[in-house]
Formats: sequence, C-alpha cells, structure tokens
Amino acid sequence: MFLLPRCLTVSANNPLLQSYDLPPFSAIRAEHVLPAIEQILADNRSAIAAILKSQRDNPTWEGLVLAMDELNDRLGAAWSPVSHLNAVCNSAELREAYESCLPALSAYATELGQNRELFQAYEALAASPAAAHFDVAQKTIIEHALRDFRLSGIDLPADKQKRYAEVQSKLSELGSRFSNQLLDATQAWTKHVTDDAALAGLTDSAKAQMAAAAQAKGLEGWLISLEFPSYYAVMTYAQDRALREEVYAAYCTRASDQGPNAGQFDNGPVMSEILDLRQELAGLLGFANFAELSLATKMAESSDQVLSFLRDLAKRSKPFAAQDLAQLKAYAAEQGCADLQSWDSGYFGEKLREQRYSVSQETLRAYFPIDKVLTGLFAIVQRLYGIEITELKGFDSWHPDVRLFEIKEHGQHVGRFFFDLYARANKRGGAWMDGARDRRRTATGDLQNPVANLVCNFTPAAPGKPALLTHDEVTTLFHEFGHGLHHLLTRIEHAGVSGINGVAWDAVELPSQFMENWCWEPEGLALISAHYETGEALPKDLLEKMLAAKNFQSGLMMLRQLEFSLFDFELHAHHGDGRSVLEVLESIREEVSVMRPPAYNRFPNSFAHIFAGGYAAGYYSYKWAEVLSADAFSRFEEEGVLNAETGRAFREAVLARGGSQEPMLLFVDFRGREPSIDALLRHSGLSEDVAA
Repeated sequence: MFLLPRCLTVSANNPLLQSYDLPPFSAIRAEHVLPAIEQILADNRSAIAAILKSQRDNPTWEGLVLAMDELNDRLGAAWSPVSHLNAVCNSAELREAYESCLPALSAYATELGQNRELFQAYEALAASPAAAHFDVAQKTIIEHALRDFRLSGIDLPADKQKRYAEVQSKLSELGSRFSNQLLDATQAWTKHVTDDAALAGLTDSAKAQMAAAAQAKGLEGWLISLEFPSYYAVMTYAQDRALREEVYAAYCTRASDQGPNAGQFDNGPVMSEILDLRQELAGLLGFANFAELSLATKMAESSDQVLSFLRDLAKRSKPFAAQDLAQLKAYAAEQGCADLQSWDSGYFGEKLREQRYSVSQETLRAYFPIDKVLTGLFAIVQRLYGIEITELKGFDSWHPDVRLFEIKEHGQHVGRFFFDLYARANKRGGAWMDGARDRRRTATGDLQNPVANLVCNFTPAAPGKPALLTHDEVTTLFHEFGHGLHHLLTRIEHAGVSGINGVAWDAVELPSQFMENWCWEPEGLALISAHYETGEALPKDLLEKMLAAKNFQSGLMMLRQLEFSLFDFELHAHHGDGRSVLEVLESIREEVSVMRPPAYNRFPNSFAHIFAGGYAAGYYSYKWAEVLSADAFSRFEEEGVLNAETGRAFREAVLARGGSQEPMLLFVDFRGREPSIDALLRHSGLSEDVAA
C-alpha cells in the first residue's frame, strides 16, 4: 500500500493544501491557487517516481492504481473548487490565477499519459495473475487506462509526443479564452430603459428583476441584460418588436465580428485555431479527423452511425417542424406580422400557445415556487431509490443563495450536493453538474463519499416573493439533478469508474434526460406544484392544458437540436475541406432547417458546449441518450411512474454501476432488450400515430 508521505508539503496558510471535508470556499484567494497547484504537481512527480520504483517488478492494484488515485484525488481536491469558483464567481484576479495554472496542468496530464514506465506498469498489472481476480470495475479501469495511454500518444516518437503536449496545452488555453470572451461579451451589453411603455407585455417578475439590475448600478428604471432570464423575458413577452430585434441581435452576435460590440470579444479566430489544433491532434494519433478521435471513447461505433442516426431523426422530424412553422406564420400574420423573423418566433409562439391551450409559462410559474419544487423532486427520488434527503445548514459557501443537501440511505451517509440555482453577474450561463469529490475507497481503507455541484441560472426571487420557476426551468432542474444522482448514488468504490467517471460521453445524458419525464407526469406534477400564495394544487384544467401543450412546436425544437448536433459533428469530421465554420453551419441549415436566422447571426461564437466544454464532436450525445432515456422511462409507464421496485431496478442497473461497464450492457440489464427510438418519437409527438 502506498501512502502520500506526510513530509510532502502541507501548508498552514494555504487552504488548497489542506485536507477538508467540504471545500473551504470562503478562504480561497487568487494568490493561493498557483502556489498550491505547483506544490501538488511537484509532490505528485516525486510520489510517482517512488511508485514506479516500488512497482517496477511486481505491480499490484494497491501499489499502482490506488496509489495513483490518491495523487489524483489530492490534485482534484485543490483544483475542483478553483475551477468551480472561476465559473460561478468569476473575477479578474481569480481568472488570472486559474489561467496561470492551465499550462502546468496540461503538461502534467500529458506527461502522465506519455510516461512509458507507468504505461508498462499498467500493462504488467493487466497481464498479472492477480488481474484474473479483479472485479468488473477494476478490469474496466485497467482497460480505460491502457486506452487513454494510447490516446495520449504513448506510442509516438519523441518529436510527435512533444508536439502533442504543445497542442494540448494550447487547446486548454483556447477553451478558457473562448469561455472568458463569451462571459465578457454577455456582460458588456445592457440596455437602460426609463419608459415603462417600452416594456409593455413583460411580466411583473421580469420587470422586477430588471428594476433590481438597474438599482444595483445606481440607475432609475430598468436594465435589460443578456443574462438568459432577461433575454428570455424580452423575446417571449415584449410587445415592442424593435426592442425584441435589438436584444436578439445583441444576444446572437455575442463574442463575434457582428452586432453592437463587433470585434471586441470575437471568438471567431479562437474557434478556427481550436479546430485546426483538434484536427492536428487527431492526425498525430492516427485518426482521419477529430470526430473519429472523439468516438474512440464513446458508445457510438462510427461517424457513419452517428450521422445516419441524426439524419434519420431529422428526416422524421422535418415534416412536423414545417407544419409547426406554417401554423406559427399564419398566426403571426393574423396578428399583423406578415414577415415572421427569428426575434418574433418566441413572442408569437407563446401567444399561440396561450390561444390554443389557454396556458402560459407565466401562469404556470405561480405554481412552481422553488421550495415546493425541491420538496417534490426529493419526494420522487426518495420513493424511487429508497434514499432520504435533508438540507444542511452552517456550511462554507461561495454565495448566500447556495444551499447544501445530504443524501442518506437507511440512516447512513451517501453523499452531499450544493445547489446554486440563480443567474447573477460574473457567473457563467447555462446549467451543469460537476463532481466535487468522487466516491472511492482510500488507501487507508476509509470510504470517501461523493460531493456534487449543481448549477443553474434561473430567475431569482422578486422582492417579497419566493423564486418562481417556469416549467422549462423545472425541467432543467430535474435534468441536472439526474446528473447529480448518477454521481452520488454510485456503489462503485474505485475512483476511475465511480459515479459519472468513465461513463461514455454519449451515454452520460441518460440519467439526466430520464429525470425530466417526471415533470410531465400527473403524479410527479402533483408533488412538485402548488400555488405560491394559496398552496392550491395545480388545477386539473390547467394540468390538462399544460400536458396538451407539451409537444407544442416540438418539431421545431427537435430540428434545432439536430441542427446543433449535425453542425458540431460535420465541423469536426470534415475540418480542412475548405469551408468556414459559418459555411458548414449554412450547409446544415440548408439540409435540416425550416426557418433561417438573419445573416448576422453568429451562433457558433457562443457554442460553449463544443468549444469550451466536453461536447466537441459529441453534441449528438443529447439525442443519442434521449433514445435511451425515453425507452428506459417507458418501463415506468408500463409498471407505474412512482413504482419503487422499478426505481430500485434502474438505480442498481444504471446509477449504481457508474462507468464500470458498457452503457448498452447496463441498459439491457434494466430494459431487457436494446433500445428502440419509438418511445422518443412518441414522447416528442413525432410518431405517425400521434400525427394521425
């Protein structure tokens, strides 16, 4: 057994160099970051040399894999809170400190991946007599490790290994730059409004938020920003068409060569350099393109399989989308808008929804106060998975809005998760889950329980009211909590495949999209909804209208996601064919879209999923996993949506086993067969029988 020597630095002054139960967020300062990371990397290098010396002749699981887990965990315990704070409390000082570490971290990762002695130790362990007695999780970890060594260039000559390291370091830097420029561009534009009439149509809650934003900057009136709740409110409710167009143009040209801040934070050159370097990386490793390299660690078997899947879904969906658009245009024309444009579709779409179903997102918002939604969400998963969830107080945090919860099972601690739910300045947009700590058995035999961060950007509470969620926001909350459960309810005790670790990226969305289904089930809605003032249950007629409106414009929504997926995959599969990023996007729109945005639209410049996240040549994962999640949920439809026995079966087959086995095997274990696309089409209202 290998333990990290205590003589390796533990600083009394740097919180990132101390062990902790939960991260000491309030104590972390920008000046702590680089010294801590440099110290840990130096300590790890010394420890790795000692590991290799002791494991050279007869490697063991404890001496090699578990010892490396200890080093990885120490580094993760320091870097995870820094990375998290950079996303949720961005500042110039923290950003500089974060970025100062990226070259060293990239170099260290490449150094590990190209360490031939370490590779040979893993090979020797895989071939040892002891390996025959490893459990399935251990065998998967060894397989993944050997695969990842090869994908790190272990077999390359020295000059190409050096170039691989340079490319990886530059890609790390460029991804951070893309994210920073998008955040800066989002915050650089605001519109100050002093005339109440200009905001006609906006909801009271939206105007209250805009008034609070203005007040925070010492202004009278209202301040419109490009943070999503503000943008969404204008696009959905503002009667002033010119205002909608102005806000739309500012939003869809962020970080580009177009729009009100044209060229100031332009991600165009960043994207081009990222794509060039990804193509070079793929070539170094013997792949024809980055899409093929991406698939080396995914569930899908080939580029052709991915593209056939996406195009088949587009072909099935396009007639429904065309019908959706025709109806929207006809309605807009009746309202005096004969030339429907991109900045009109959200506004008239909501009006048409209200006319057709007598239900609006704003009406529904009153029935989804945050605490009722959380209580209901917890009640659902407690019933399905046999767990208990309670809120904890008195913890260290990065913002007053953050809440902490604990999961227990039969009274025993399972894990904890932070909720950071509301939009604010200096916080990255979107919604995500990241693992703060992994469940694993340590070198001393103790069980380290998992911790997750769950982040959203919902509309904050207005003065005197609780935060009220739209149903779309409720669905987002369930989605991210599904990711959290995947990480927290694992039973695996080996870090490499515990929770979401080691899960193929195109299967990782299965548990998250799966959770969304309860937002549409009457039994689920009864638990998560009640009027925030009266406590009245969601009225039956409103529930029926909401369910009837579920698939309103679902054809258009499906095509939008397929456009993103095909664009991403084609961009990475055919980079270097002479087409620009925008030309690739236009060719995809020509193929699948029914409504084209204006020429100045620069959507790719804010597509952080693929340029600053983990979804490069992998955005298709959302639709791929949605087939799995819809089909998995169909078993609950057959056996009862709150059936505890079915819930336990899903937990044990999918959530508990993390990345320890192939996703298809886990799915078949739960469903009894391979997945069918039929459930997805039915749930989306895109199957022939639904159309009839």
